[in-house]
Amino acid sequence: MNYKEALSYINDKNKFGSRLGLDTIGKLLDLLGNPHLDMDYIHIGGTNGKGSTASYIATVLGEAGYKVGLFTSPFLERFNERISINGEDIPDDRLAGITKRVKDKIEIMLKEGYEHPTTFEIVTTIAFVYFKEEQVDYVVLEVGLGGRSDSTNVIKNSLASVITTIDYDHIDVLGDTLGKIAYEKAGIIKEDGLVISYPQQGEALKVLEEVAIEKSAKLLVCPMDKIRINRLDEYGAVFDFEFNGKVYEDVEIALLGEYQVYNAALAMYTILTLKDRECIHITEKEIRDGFKKTKWKGRLEIINRNPTFLIDGAHNLQGVNNLSNSLKMFNYDRLILGMGILKDKDVEHMVEVLSPLADQIVITEVNMPRKMDAYALEKIINKYNKNTFIEKDIEKAIGKTFELADEDDLIVFAGSLYLIGDVRRILTQNK
Repeated sequence: MNYKEALSYINDKNKFGSRLGLDTIGKLLDLLGNPHLDMDYIHIGGTNGKGSTASYIATVLGEAGYKVGLFTSPFLERFNERISINGEDIPDDRLAGITKRVKDKIEIMLKEGYEHPTTFEIVTTIAFVYFKEEQVDYVVLEVGLGGRSDSTNVIKNSLASVITTIDYDHIDVLGDTLGKIAYEKAGIIKEDGLVISYPQQGEALKVLEEVAIEKSAKLLVCPMDKIRINRLDEYGAVFDFEFNGKVYEDVEIALLGEYQVYNAALAMYTILTLKDRECIHITEKEIRDGFKKTKWKGRLEIINRNPTFLIDGAHNLQGVNNLSNSLKMFNYDRLILGMGILKDKDVEHMVEVLSPLADQIVITEVNMPRKMDAYALEKIINKYNKNTFIEKDIEKAIGKTFELADEDDLIVFAGSLYLIGDVRRILTQNK
């Protein structure tokens, strides 16, 4: 099996949809010798900020000389991004070789009457095999959906279960209240484990506290009141953070947006807590250098200047609110918004937040079966802003925004991670 065949095999399994539960992936991993056991995990769940927080932690640990596996989803431009070690994506030949072995074990499973694993179960398994064979020191493991029944939760223990902000998303699967959603997210909390949480809304925090007590786990809430932001602009941020009486002054990050300061603080709190517990050995310089070097594609990322072209992976209401607030950092004459959304998202409220901010809006379609039709999206947008253009083809939509924008304007594409992945690929290839 070559790389192209491996990707074709993995993507073909999308026809099995998604499945919450651990029996199928558990059997597959068992046939592969249980590679997921006996590795040190930092498990990251939540609604928004998982990827950025995971990237901060992985980069900082890598700066300390550790070999760190990072598993995230979805990818923006290339599948291999989802599985990396110290910033290097899994090589094509390794992905192909491991996929072939996984495929062989799946055929055994099917003969034994088991259900076919989903794409996410297969990808998660490939990551476990790769990290085990590469003998990584730590795995920073991002939850795919929810937590309790997510494939990544097949792990038995973790050094820390880190929970980022909890908000409404995937309500058809996770539940229609913050309490129900929090219960699913809290599923990654391990018996006698350590839980580090972003400060949550009351209903969500109450659930985390209850589950932590039930699991005899220690719950720590990151003290965001211990942050002082010294600089916040379109080039990054500098902040102070106090941990156990010590103030870490002028911590610098390159990721944009006030919310990235809070994600960084959550990551820093996790790292310092693990350092206190002697789970990791790291110097203050390594921590600072790691934060400064952390990158995360597609989150308030500037691709072009004059005009400034910004892409952001905001794909739910909380993400869109963060984007709206972050736009205040930029100096521009007019805002040209490119937008495409998946139809199973909270489209009405996302549009209600973003549309009024724009001077002109170019509506396009996400290259996914779950895409919202551009004309259907325009009907919703026109309630709030009638200065719209439709260009279903993403490359032509990009061209239209450049056509509309002057040098001092700001172009923003948002609404879906899948959309901005395509936008980023098109723009970077054309440079």
